[in-house]
Amino acid sequence: MLRKAAYVATLLALTVSPAMAGGDAAKGEKVFRKCKACHVVDAEKNRVGPHLVGVIGRPAAHVEKFKYSKAMEAKAAEGLVWDEVSIAEFLAAPKKYIKGTKMAFVGLKKQDDIDDVIAYIKAESGK
Repeated sequence: MLRKAAYVATLLALTVSPAMAGGDAAKGEKVFRKCKACHVVDAEKNRVGPHLVGVIGRPAAHVEKFKYSKAMEAKAAEGLVWDEVSIAEFLAAPKKYIKGTKMAFVGLKKQDDIDDVIAYIKAESGK
């Protein structure tokens, strides 16, 4: 019985995405400074990139008055909805996740930074 419980615990640990592990919004605010030139998280104002208010749960390429790349529009047509997992994958390597994206940012290398930025986006975009 103990072996089975350990096996189940191991499987659960493996299926939880790192992005779901949680992050520190205060640390995420500092990391988000890299994003501020192009994105706003607390107001529906587009810059070089679309605003991120309500991004979690929002279909890709769905902000009005923002011109998305054809690649992002194609992902939207495929049904991409931004959740913590897809945002984490995008933040890690935007051009790999969506080949042809207009986003020039190369990505965040540290999983902790990604988790923290997602925590910050969640905290700020809901205000």
